[in-house]
Amino acid sequence: MVLGMRTLILLAGGLCAASPLAAQAKKTLTLDVGLVNASGNSDFTSANLGEKATWARDRWRVAQNAKVIYGETDGARTTESYDADVRVERALSPRLGLYAFVAYQRDPFAGLASRWSGGPGLAAGLVQTARDTLGLEAALTQQSERTTAPLERSFGATRTAALFKHVFTSKAYFTQSVEWIANLKTGDDYRLNSESALVAPLSSKIGVRVSYLIRFDNQPEPTFEKTDKILTTGIQVAL
Repeated sequence: MVLGMRTLILLAGGLCAASPLAAQAKKTLTLDVGLVNASGNSDFTSANLGEKATWARDRWRVAQNAKVIYGETDGARTTESYDADVRVERALSPRLGLYAFVAYQRDPFAGLASRWSGGPGLAAGLVQTARDTLGLEAALTQQSERTTAPLERSFGATRTAALFKHVFTSKAYFTQSVEWIANLKTGDDYRLNSESALVAPLSSKIGVRVSYLIRFDNQPEPTFEKTDKILTTGIQVAL
């Protein structure tokens, strides 16, 4: 696992240094914030925070994402997860591109203390219209995991994903993503992730975002469920 971790760390460094993006690059930044606090008959706190930044110049594009979900009920932690990734993509044509990524995940309530993954991939744009886009992605990845047991493992995997976006207006849109990750060592060890999200504008820079995330693990850690379902709502701010 140490070798796998070093490989992924080197890949992350390479992602930051490989692209010729500089100060002249086109930049976008969006923030998602959802907070709930209640006391009295019910005492709970819930928070979901998200951030996405992109830089684009010529045929290069860099995207960085981070997401945190946290909740407490009667002073006891009831949910906690962290996701972050960095991705560099170079367009080969208007519909085809090569990319490399590195990602980190922590979800102790699913038995996962940490997961590092990364590798190269190919992205293809199947539909590219004014209102609808549909893309497919395929990648070979290295997975390095540590469970809350704790156990450590490292293995190669494939990542296949489909990403759809429908634009209602310039600021209102719906997105759907589906991701399948398959362990190359163990055929029954695979994960499916699906996220549906709807954004409706309140102003030119602020909107309401509602998302529904499903995470399925066909071989979860002992005593843990196979499926997690997470509904989040909040405000999205474009900077």
